[in-house]
Amino acid sequence: MLDRIVNAQHQIDDACKQLDRPVTIMEVCGTHTVAIFRSGIRSILPASVKLLSGPGCPVCVTDQGYIDAVLELTQRDDCLIATYGDMIRVPGRHGSLETLASKADVRVVLSSEDALQLAKDNPGKTVVFIAVGFETTAPATAVAVKEAAGQDVENFCILSGHKLVIPAMRALLSGMNDRIDAFLCPGHVSVIIGFGAFGEIVDEFRRPCVVGGFEPVQIIEALAEICRQLASGQVQLKSIYSAVVTEKGNTAAQTIVAEVFEPVDGYWRGLGKIPASTLALRERYRRFDAFERFGLADQPGQDDSGCRCGEVLCGLIDPPQCVLFARQCTPQHPIGPCMVSSEGTCAAWFKYGRRD
Repeated sequence: MLDRIVNAQHQIDDACKQLDRPVTIMEVCGTHTVAIFRSGIRSILPASVKLLSGPGCPVCVTDQGYIDAVLELTQRDDCLIATYGDMIRVPGRHGSLETLASKADVRVVLSSEDALQLAKDNPGKTVVFIAVGFETTAPATAVAVKEAAGQDVENFCILSGHKLVIPAMRALLSGMNDRIDAFLCPGHVSVIIGFGAFGEIVDEFRRPCVVGGFEPVQIIEALAEICRQLASGQVQLKSIYSAVVTEKGNTAAQTIVAEVFEPVDGYWRGLGKIPASTLALRERYRRFDAFERFGLADQPGQDDSGCRCGEVLCGLIDPPQCVLFARQCTPQHPIGPCMVSSEGTCAAWFKYGRRD
């Protein structure tokens, strides 16, 4: 394994000498961001290689308006809120689920199936599942909704905040951050959608897209492949994560997501409103939509905290460029979601990269 890492490092060095210019690579996945920091990969790259963390943390990209809609539910006595753990501490304009838990029934769940079971166990309340995540978690939510429909569990609904990765990549390259030279594409998402889905980015924007795994050797080899492509001028789509990622992905998961959800325009933190980037329930399952059931507004939110998470997610700044970072904003007292989430860029910088 060490030989592979050294070999990949030499390939990167050679490619950068041929290019003789700075190279900017964005890793889209939050798990990649954490793995890169934890393994010290940044320290062995040439100074000309800049790694940017992109909009790959589902909690982080969730717009402030969605967070405030979640918190609005805490004012209702008839609701039980089921959420993944990372969402508990994300601040809204008037607190967080953690700070408001004494006034509301909030439960941390590990899956959408757990949320559905809560609805079966608590028939006197409406269980609202806070459904965030990319294509990776959307199939499980779709299964839970379909089961609720089939079993007539009418006290179950979801607040869909599921996002699609490729529209965000398109938005970045369409003017938000066109200095990105290439993408290290997300491994988990690629398991579902297949590495072939990134072909449109390669074809339209002429940017290398390489899918890699999460071990250090897989990451450094993916970066070497990107640098090789840039040096040769041969822009390609490639996966070096063949153990789990195929070209077409998980077609069964894609089918159930397409049956239950449809893409609609949606709001992202930092990226604004992106066409066809958010998953909403189709008409057949609309009765399980918490936005409609409780008359919640699906609109952009306002963040007056001074947090610059939106710019971090777009790769426009590194976390230390935010005046709140490691001062007012820490993992113990987070002001923005990028410091809350275990996959957040600010949390990774705080834990591993402050010396940089």
